[in-house]
Amino acid sequence: MDNTARSGIFSSFSDSPLIRHQKKMSNPTAHIQAAVHPVYPRLLCAEMTRRGFRRENILQGSALSWAQLHESNQFLKLQDMAQLTQHCIELTDCPWLGLEVGFKTQAAAHGGLGAAMMASSNLASAILILQKYSQLRQNLATLKIHHTPEFAIELAEQVDLGASREYLMGQLVAGLEQLFMTITGKELQAHVCIEWPFAKPDWAEQYQRVARTNSFGHTRLKVTMDAEMALSPSLAADDENLPRLLQECDLQLNRVLSGGSLSQKIRMQLSQIEGKMPSLENVAEREHLTPRTLMRKLASEGHSFQALLDEVRFERARWLLEHSTTSVEQIACQLGYEDPSNFSRTFKRWAGQTPGQYRSGLKGK
Repeated sequence: MDNTARSGIFSSFSDSPLIRHQKKMSNPTAHIQAAVHPVYPRLLCAEMTRRGFRRENILQGSALSWAQLHESNQFLKLQDMAQLTQHCIELTDCPWLGLEVGFKTQAAAHGGLGAAMMASSNLASAILILQKYSQLRQNLATLKIHHTPEFAIELAEQVDLGASREYLMGQLVAGLEQLFMTITGKELQAHVCIEWPFAKPDWAEQYQRVARTNSFGHTRLKVTMDAEMALSPSLAADDENLPRLLQECDLQLNRVLSGGSLSQKIRMQLSQIEGKMPSLENVAEREHLTPRTLMRKLASEGHSFQALLDEVRFERARWLLEHSTTSVEQIACQLGYEDPSNFSRTFKRWAGQTPGQYRSGLKGK
């Protein structure tokens, strides 16, 4: 392929719209919103099970239940994902655990998005599909594609990933590399260079399994490959079925952006509110329902308004206790409690310890 043709193909990528940009936030509402599709923590649990760990050990100290994680398709929040990954790294004493999970990720784990990528004409087209529909699988970052002088994918975090950055980036990149190899039938390690957004770890040689050329300490994750590799044809290209697969991705994305089920929609609304939480009547009015109808619809989905409200309050309280110096009294006020002692009693019911004990325990870790 000559340079003119290659330039024409790549120029189409720069004109493609990104999924709506989400403002980067450094507050509790960002950390307690839906973050990743449950298939990715399930893959971590599968790796832990292969290593001989029992379910109760894997989820120890987590607010998650095994059934909740493996039976619901509700996105997992960053805080829960972060706690799970850090706990599993401590259990395995394997700080590059994200890579291990990513390497064992099969194409089917990416659902309809993976199917559409495999049906595309070449790897570059598949990556464009990934860029457009990435919110089907995560709500943590946006993808940006560069096509000169080489083909590059850049990941822009919308939420500070903190201590989970290395795990999440490792699982993402290793998992995508497995998918890209399935699409093209080619080994990619010798054809990609990766800039990692964290300091060079003592186990940096593990990253040679992903790319021969790695550098660390960058502001963003960036994966660069030569143009010939980017234009590698897909082994499963399917022009006939691709439109149908993309239409299904569009439908799924609309459901995700509209909040999915009623309980998911209300939970997302509650998680985005700073300050006093709305009442059942307020939410019902917003949804053009009577309070009784709202309660009935939530019950049919296995939820209640109070349970959703308590869940969001508990997560926000945990985040503020862990990541701020805000006093317990101020936290109680922010969560809508007029009496701080009432908040303390409720938090103890949620966590088994008072807010002060919870914060003191964090300092001892």
